Amino acid sequence: MTTDAGPAAPAPVTVELLGVLAYGELSAFDRLAEDARQAPTLAGRAQLSTMAAAEIGHFRVIEEHLAASGVDVADAMAPFVALIDSYHASTAPRSWPESLVKAYLGDGLGADFYREVARWVDPATGELVQRVLADTGYSAFAEREVHAACEAQPEQRDRLALWGRRLLGEAVTHAQRVVAERDELAEFIVLGSGESGGVAGLIRTVQSAHGKRMSRLGLS
Repeated sequence: MTTDAGPAAPAPVTVELLGVLAYGELSAFDRLAEDARQAPTLAGRAQLSTMAAAEIGHFRVIEEHLAASGVDVADAMAPFVALIDSYHASTAPRSWPESLVKAYLGDGLGADFYREVARWVDPATGELVQRVLADTGYSAFAEREVHAACEAQPEQRDRLALWGRRLLGEAVTHAQRVVAERDELAEFIVLGSGESGGVAGLIRTVQSAHGKRMSRLGLS
């Protein structure tokens, strides 16, 4: 007689990765929904509202994936709430252009990290991560809006460039804290990256991609 044992429990490090990604998506929904209310145009409000809806959709995908393996998404997210909330509290935008830059660069930093790490997890989890990080069209919108804002007020360019560099510094600091507090995650990154440099190598990869995004915004 055979029995159905159900799906195998995911590895603890996989739960951690999906937990931090899930809370990142939930936080992005909150932030974009709030920023949408500050948009100076209806077109901007509609774009950010659409983005917020996409982020909560991504969160639901992760929630369902974890639930299928018997993992509650709230439990998976819990270890990362304080650190991610701390990042957002330390990088609260003060204007519409700063909100655009933060969403564009901040989400890009996270996406670069997760895409790199997704190469080292099991195929099903890696595919899930790629689906969640799929571009929803926001990048082109943000680039247009930031360029327009800087053309209208050229003095904003230097301020937004400093803001972009600050976002990178804060993101790296908080990412290092996450890894430092999660031993299995740190070991996973070191083993997965092999000769490419562990956590330091991963940060260099993220910094390089950040620089390219800054250039696309005209802020390099």
